[in-house]
Amino acid sequence: MEREGMLVQSIYYGRIGSEVTERLLERFGHEGSFLLRDSATVQGAYCLCVRKAPFVHTYRLVHATDGWSLQDSGVRLQNFRTLETLIEGYRRAAASDVSIAPLTDPLVKTQLQYSSFGEFVYMETCSSSSSVC
Repeated sequence: MEREGMLVQSIYYGRIGSEVTERLLERFGHEGSFLLRDSATVQGAYCLCVRKAPFVHTYRLVHATDGWSLQDSGVRLQNFRTLETLIEGYRRAAASDVSIAPLTDPLVKTQLQYSSFGEFVYMETCSSSSSVC
């Protein structure tokens, strides 16, 4: 994740479950808000989660030797060198060109820092050797 750009780092929530993801996007997001989290079922894969009322749509992002791609119904779509270019590519794509909910606004995790949400509290953490998060 360290090799990725600022967009990916700002929307990457780590190992949060689908229920927490849905509550975050419903409470703090709006139509087109999106975030990135670890896949609970496929090691090394990520989930791009997008709010498109009345649902939160989840898309698996998988990595192969030729780069990252969105996996749709088990089929890998266009490849991108990084997660950042994949997300930006789908943000710019016309809705008619792809079968993904429109990505309009990233749900930046630092905006939620120290926000209490029911039993969920999201806090940015730093390693003890680093004074900057």
